Amino acid sequence: VQLQASGGGLVQAGGSLRLSCTASGRTFSGSVMGWFRQVPGKEREFVSNIRWSNLNTYYADSVKGRFTISRDNAKNTMYLQMTSLKPEDTAVYYCAADTNGMGGLGLRTHPHEYDYWGQGTQVTVSS
Repeated sequence: VQLQASGGGLVQAGGSLRLSCTASGRTFSGSVMGWFRQVPGKEREFVSNIRWSNLNTYYADSVKGRFTISRDNAKNTMYLQMTSLKPEDTAVYYCAADTNGMGGLGLRTHPHEYDYWGQGTQVTVSS
């Protein structure tokens, strides 16, 4: 099973980026998929998640209203559309899959609950 994250880059504050996470090796129809981010010296931070089956979504307060998570079932791909980017959004962004997925999305926000991870993609927002 592989998760391949892409789409990161350098953008000015106020700009937009779209991250993609393509899964191979299995489908995640019964799973919760999520995005996390991490800066050096800090713990990995929850950003957003989506329940693959019913498209329910959940966001961290820090990105609510600016980021949108979605998925394309046919492409086995999850997206994170990021708008109104701020310098504090600078981080390595990781996608992950939680194949258990039990309970509400707000309960699936800790990295240890996710069992598959992508390699990360760097997002840098300049001021």
